[in-house]
Amino acid sequence: MTGTPPTIEATGVVKVFGKTRALNGLSLTVAPGQVLALLGPNGAGKTTFVNLVATLTRPDAGTLRVHGRDVARHPAEVRSLIGLAGQSAAVEPKLTGRENVEMIARLFGRSHDEARSGAGRLLDRLALGDAADRKVETYSGGMRRRLDLGASLVGQPRLLLLDEPTTGLDPRSRLELWDVIRSLVADGTDVLLTTQYLDEADHLASHVAIIDHGRVVAAGTPRELKRRAGRSMVEVHVREAAELDRVATLLTAIGDGNPNVDEPTRTVRVGVRADTDRIFAALRPLDEAGIAIDEVAVRQPTLDEVFLALTGTAQENVA
Repeated sequence: MTGTPPTIEATGVVKVFGKTRALNGLSLTVAPGQVLALLGPNGAGKTTFVNLVATLTRPDAGTLRVHGRDVARHPAEVRSLIGLAGQSAAVEPKLTGRENVEMIARLFGRSHDEARSGAGRLLDRLALGDAADRKVETYSGGMRRRLDLGASLVGQPRLLLLDEPTTGLDPRSRLELWDVIRSLVADGTDVLLTTQYLDEADHLASHVAIIDHGRVVAAGTPRELKRRAGRSMVEVHVREAAELDRVATLLTAIGDGNPNVDEPTRTVRVGVRADTDRIFAALRPLDEAGIAIDEVAVRQPTLDEVFLALTGTAQENVA
């Protein structure tokens, strides 16, 4: 093997659980120095792939290598290269934050003094220094996620696996965790993260792969995927719910497909392929019709809309 091998190289990976093919010939290459976000609906195979990379389970077919090491043939070598933070914080609530990190450091073979000093530096980096000696059961959800992330860094991994790291967090905690992840990337840690949020991929990832039914169905930068989706979204928020049908009818003239009417939020959404000037020109009939509009927005597609455009299938929240 010559040159630097890919951080992750998957070729035709298959994983079957009973009658379910969680991964169905997945192929994916992650170059060094890259933050890859895996997107897709629940049940698409994202977590299964992370578990394979983490050597928590073995592929039934195909090959999967991490930094050139085969996960099935050399799992111990792969484990020495990775850190994993799963969907739930894997920390002991009855211990303090410092005790959690020190315990993991000792499991990695650090001396007592090394574990103690290393824990202090790591907790400060995660903005948990002031709470280091509090029991984790008193931590907020965001603090627990940061501590869990810190625990996965004790072994100084070359590749960090993050499985839906911000699910369930409030907006402030989410932004704080993003800052921590950015600092790790700046220091040279490669990251593979799964998420259902395109904005998270926008902020953190240099490359995105969309998985559906155990296969990669689209890949590229976040901007490339949005461009491939091929359309912007127009949202019109009306003051009176009685005007929704009339607005939907008027938007049909500029829409690429039928408008979507959301009665609880009094919003009509439609995908468009026109430029911004033409969009606003087409919206003038709303004003001429005397319809009271609270807000009009033109935006890029959300993950759901990109997924629908690229696969022809709406996302479904399935287990």
